[in-house]
Amino acid sequence: MESTTAPTFQGKIAILGAGSIGEALLSGLVASGIDPKQITATNRTAARRDELADRYGVNVTDDNNGAVSESQVAFLCVKPGQILGLIEDISTDIADSDSATVLVSMAAGISLQAMEEAVSAAGTPIVRVMPNTPMLVGKGVLAAAFGRFVDDEQHAAISQLLSAAGKLVEVKEKQMDAVTALSGSGPAYFFLVAEALVDAGVSLGLPRDLATELASATAAGAGAMLEGEQTPTELRAGVSSPAGTTVAAIRELEESGLRGAFYRATEACANRSAEIG
Repeated sequence: MESTTAPTFQGKIAILGAGSIGEALLSGLVASGIDPKQITATNRTAARRDELADRYGVNVTDDNNGAVSESQVAFLCVKPGQILGLIEDISTDIADSDSATVLVSMAAGISLQAMEEAVSAAGTPIVRVMPNTPMLVGKGVLAAAFGRFVDDEQHAAISQLLSAAGKLVEVKEKQMDAVTALSGSGPAYFFLVAEALVDAGVSLGLPRDLATELASATAAGAGAMLEGEQTPTELRAGVSSPAGTTVAAIRELEESGLRGAFYRATEACANRSAEIG
């Protein structure tokens, strides 16, 4: 679901580790109507903090503990290997807070159970989210699995906040590794296909800049068509005239094992996601 109205959330929001994903989320929240003064973004680098403050008007600090102690929602935007350590560091602040702080992990692989065990405050509501990089242009997919301690009001608030950054899809946690393989890592697959098309165009005699322009614009147009009512199969069939040029190309791709390659690639990705967890 995509946000169509400004979020009504009135609490304080902390974004811990405001790198590229954290900034994409921050940008979406501010654009959707959240008051920048409700948001505190943390980063270890002073220049980066100043940049975020100037660009968005948000509060900035290098103090994760202070940011969490005043917030009702804390988005954890650090790398997977840092998530559990971060939760342990802020556990006391969560326990001492006057209101329940919802922790929202934006990192791949780390399970709800592992995060619940890392936080010392029993019953802390936790949400696990798998975002992807198109968040940076407001076209992200955010798959969310809600923990057992998230109540209905918190569920609604987090859903609304996440929707500010793109399309929110609620999933079961056991589906997260497959989600990582499809949407989390998926943009890289499309970039690789576009890269291969550029190289193929050069091989056919096109200048590289023209091949890049054609491949990129074609990918963008195809993506826009996928947002319509037709399925990918229907869209492909619509381009594939009987005995035509596209059919000849599709046959070559199928005989080269393209479909099987995606099966194997996504399986490898899902397995790696499980290993990280």
